[in-house]
Amino acid sequence: MQAEPTLRALRDRPFELLLALETRARNVAAGARDGSAAQEWIGVAFRMGGETFLVERDEAREVMGVPAPITRVPGARPWILGLSNVRGQLLPVIDLKQYFGSGELSFGRNTRVIVVNHREIPAGLVVDEVLGFRRFAEREFTSEAPPTIIRCERYLAGSFRRGSEAWPVLSLRTLVESPAFLHGSA
Repeated sequence: MQAEPTLRALRDRPFELLLALETRARNVAAGARDGSAAQEWIGVAFRMGGETFLVERDEAREVMGVPAPITRVPGARPWILGLSNVRGQLLPVIDLKQYFGSGELSFGRNTRVIVVNHREIPAGLVVDEVLGFRRFAEREFTSEAPPTIIRCERYLAGSFRRGSEAWPVLSLRTLVESPAFLHGSA
């Protein structure tokens, strides 16, 4: 049996390189379907008030910069920054830190909006910074959430532990479906 050439060896032969990539991708996909690959959890990591949190990838529709303009809504709670038109859809923009009662967000160049992936409740949650995707093995999950400075315990769905680090998981579904969130009028 002949040894499979390395991808680097195929760099000058684009057709063979594409075939090798396709073969490798199919082999990886077949392993995942068989369940032989370790189960992996993927989330979006973000920073808020000096703490790091995770949200499940499927609960976040997108991450974007702070939209402009944001139109203030009369009679709304202070944590509702207002409404913004994002690609033809009105999006309520929420100061997540202020919603949790942990002070107002200070806007900076890294400030981002995590758009909640919910069929019926649109919301854009403003956070200090988004750190990108984080991958964890499902065995690293624990249902115990670590204590946080930001008062969000009732919205935490456990945490992932890796070494001495604990990554609390914020459940966006629990957050946006909570009565306190749904009653945004002052």
